[in-house]
Amino acid sequence: MIKFTIHYSLHFIVPLFFSYFFFREKWKKVYIIFLCSILIDLDHLLATPIFAENRCSINFHPLHSYMAMAVYFLGLFFKKTRIICMALLFHLLTDFIDCYL
Repeated sequence: MIKFTIHYSLHFIVPLFFSYFFFREKWKKVYIIFLCSILIDLDHLLATPIFAENRCSINFHPLHSYMAMAVYFLGLFFKKTRIICMALLFHLLTDFIDCYL
């Protein structure tokens, strides 16, 4: 239950605070982008089984791979993709933390 609470707090509550405090003028838009970053979990549909409780997503699923992380990191350097890439990297950080809980 603690793992579940921490994981989903990092996916939903922390991005709310992050959006509000760092992007106050457009916090709603930034928060929605952070929520949409959860869509990269669609790559879980490519795995068999789709969900395995003790499986670490990092470098197992294509959109959670180190190569994908490098692309998201490079996106931080471009204004048009910066917030999206921040959201994706935070999503991966959340999943990384989940691997060790």
